[in-house]
Amino acid sequence: MKMQYDFSKGVRDKFFRPKAVLKIPVYLDKDVQTFVQKIAKSKQSDVDTVVNELLKSDMHLAEVMQ
Repeated sequence: MKMQYDFSKGVRDKFFRPKAVLKIPVYLDKDVQTFVQKIAKSKQSDVDTVVNELLKSDMHLAEVMQ
């Protein structure tokens, strides 16, 4: 590693995209992933959709309980 770097020709915010959406990866336990994959296969859907449906259902239950 150099002692100093020259940023005099650098451009601020060159790669900044204000409307960029960050998708955060979610890692499921093996048993949970297997469970969700079975549901997705039976519904002919993808895992993302099934996980979102399950989480939205849980969100609704949590709101009702408050």
